[in-house]
Amino acid sequence: MNSPKERILETTAHLFHQQGYNSTGINQIIKEAKVAKASFYQHFESKDKLCLQYLNNRHTFWFNQLSEFTAIAKNSKEKIVLAFDFIIYMNKKENYRGCSFLNILSEISKEQKDILNIIQLHKNDLRNFFRELIDDELLATHIYLLFESSIIESQLFKSNEIVTKSKTIVTNLI
Repeated sequence: MNSPKERILETTAHLFHQQGYNSTGINQIIKEAKVAKASFYQHFESKDKLCLQYLNNRHTFWFNQLSEFTAIAKNSKEKIVLAFDFIIYMNKKENYRGCSFLNILSEISKEQKDILNIIQLHKNDLRNFFRELIDDELLATHIYLLFESSIIESQLFKSNEIVTKSKTIVTNLI
């Protein structure tokens, strides 16, 4: 069995991703992780601190998955197109839950600046992913925006139709 901290993080990852940040309470996490309340607070002083760890872990997981998924690409163009296939893969794997970072962004207040900073870091790293593949910064930004909107639209409509169309647009652009 995993350590209490690992169980808390695994439970949190599942609940935050499926239910959202505000709909998940600490008591539910404690109960489902099968840890004592004291154990929870030994590792995380607040729900916000737990959220920071969750987002950091999700950032690492997501980029590792993207990197593995696009590793077969022979060139930058293929890597970009595969990135859109990665959205389809994640949609199927995670039942169209969309972007964990944007989901939490919609739930936090302006006072939760530490959480906002991690969300911004994730999105900047994604923008840089496309910038490193394309010399033209404006085109890289355009592709990044298509990528982001594809995630949002696929979550909204529980469909990969826009992802597929965006992939065609990107293929024509590059």
